[in-house]
Parts: sequence; structure tokens; C-alpha cells
Amino acid sequence: MTISISLFSNCHFGKVEFLLFRSNSNPTADFHPTTATRLRLQLPRSSSPTVSLPPRSAAFLCSSSLASVVGMDASGGQGVYPLHRCKTIHLVRHAQGFHNVEGEKDHSAYLSPHLFDASLTPLGWQQVDNLRKHVHSSGLFKKVELVVVSPLLRTMQTAVGVFGGEDHADGMHDLPLMVANAGNSSRSAISSLNCPRFLAMELCREHIGVHWCDKRRSISEYKPSFPAIDFSLIEHDDDTLWKEDIREANEEVAKRGMNFLKWLSTRKEKEIAVVTHSGFLIHTLSEFGKDCHQNVKNEICRPFKNCELRSMVIVDRCMIGSDIPTTDYPGKIPSGADVPSDDAALKHSDGLS
Repeated sequence: MTISISLFSNCHFGKVEFLLFRSNSNPTADFHPTTATRLRLQLPRSSSPTVSLPPRSAAFLCSSSLASVVGMDASGGQGVYPLHRCKTIHLVRHAQGFHNVEGEKDHSAYLSPHLFDASLTPLGWQQVDNLRKHVHSSGLFKKVELVVVSPLLRTMQTAVGVFGGEDHADGMHDLPLMVANAGNSSRSAISSLNCPRFLAMELCREHIGVHWCDKRRSISEYKPSFPAIDFSLIEHDDDTLWKEDIREANEEVAKRGMNFLKWLSTRKEKEIAVVTHSGFLIHTLSEFGKDCHQNVKNEICRPFKNCELRSMVIVDRCMIGSDIPTTDYPGKIPSGADVPSDDAALKHSDGLS
């Protein structure tokens, strides 16, 4: 019996999958994965390995499945990746805003300048407080190294309320993440001490255009209200992206989302919270899960509720980032003989023949 390994590549997403084939006189064989499922595979006779690698510029997926290639039941799909090529992202949709309330009553309200850069409702702030309790009680707060936030009022209020420090008192030397009553919130100032860094990013904004609630204010107007949020990655002070008569196509939002995930893969942080919007999450995540069990796909792609948090793993398959392993160990220290028993047996067999 011989074993061959074939690598199958889907270059659109830089997808590489490893399949084990068994060749012998019987072209069919029973395969028993670690689950209880018993699968029947039609296997090729060839024992020669084939290799097809994706281009370095290819994007990456957050999940993979062997099942999609050979027609295996989806419960057998698995993926193995180096830990240092993975990041955990904690995706959060903002809490309830005034535009959510008005839009549920009348969808045309989104076209009203009255909802320009809508802030959180009092109920939205209650949602923030409850999510904050969860991230602390679950231990998540201590793991998050960076908070990336869409530069709109409702997302920044949500982000600092959930992941920020405690109340900021007069006389403290640190800049507050949010000053008191920012956005007419009637909330106390929030400290930037003992919490992650906050970074505003245009790429994770909501569907841009037409809806006034999705138009941002100038950065110079935001800075006094959110002094400790880093706005350095935002190129223009005014919102040059939003147009009153042109709205992004769904495909454009998805493309922007993929570029955002690529950017995340270049960050050194391993656990990142992203506070963003429903439309952005729906269209970005719709690019994933197509090779997964339907239940897993639903976990990835289903719409987010206000102030919902969902944790996921993204994998940099094409070395977009430059992370190096921190837990791997090279072995063979001190050096010595380490020929595997399989190799020794093969050499012995070749010698006899």
C-alpha cells in the first residue's frame, strides 16, 4: 500500500487543502475520521503527489473544509493551521441608535438629515453596560489587545463603553476615551487607563452613501469628544466617502470588508475587538462559510443584533502578515540521531529488494 498527498488550490481566496489518498488493488476504501461518521470515498490509484500553490497576493479565509473538495459529509471538514498565522477577532455590532428606532417605524427615515450620525439611545447605553459586564466576567476584557472602531458616533460610544476604562475623574493625567456627555449621552467621562488601545478605521464603516445616519462628522469635531481614540489612519478630516445620491453596492462593501481583514492580518496584535455595523458585517461575512456545515455557516453569516458580540478566528494563509511563532520550539537540541522509524523501515525494505 502507498500513501500520496495532494494539495488542491482555490486561488480566488488562496485556499489550500491537503487530502490523503490510499492506493491499492481496491480503488475504494473506508475512511474513519475522529468523529463517529463513517464515510465512503472513491479514491484514485495514482500515488504521485501533485502541488498547486496560490499566489502570494491571494486573500485568506477564516475557515476551511476538506469536505467541499471530495464530496465528504460536511461533519468531516477540518483545518490545521500554524497558530502564529491565526488571529482571534471579536466582532461587535453597535448598540441601539436613534436611527434604529426611527428606521423600524419608517424605513424612509434613514433619508432624513435629522438622523445624521445618530447616537445611542438610552436603551442602547443599557445594552453597552450589559455587554461590558459580559466581557469582564468572561475574561475577554483582559485578552483584547486592540479595539478597532468605525469612526461614527454610535460605534465609538459603544466601543469605549464596552472596552474602555472606568469613569474618568477630574485631575487624572490620562486623556479620557470619551468626555462627559459626548453626543448628548448624559454619561460620565470614560478613562483610557487599564484598557486596550483604540484605533479608528474607515474600512469598517457602515454601507456608505444616501442614509444620513451613516455619514460621519469631521475628525476635528470628534477629537474633543473622544480624545484618546487614535484617528491617525483616517486620511481626510471631512467625510469625502459619503454621497447623498450614491450608495455603495453590496459587492463594494464586501470588497472593502475583505481589504479590512487583510489589514487586520498585518497587525501584530493576536486578539482584536472590532466595533462596527450590521451591513458591513453581513456583506463581509457572506464571503465565508460556503464550504462549512450549514450550522457553522449560520454561526458566521447570520445577522448581528444590536450590541451582539461574536468571536471568530481568521487565518493568514498567504503570509500577508509577518508574524513569527512564539511557542514553537526547533527541537534537536542537543543534536543527535533522529531518523523516524518509518524511514528506517522503508530503507530496510528497499535494501532487501
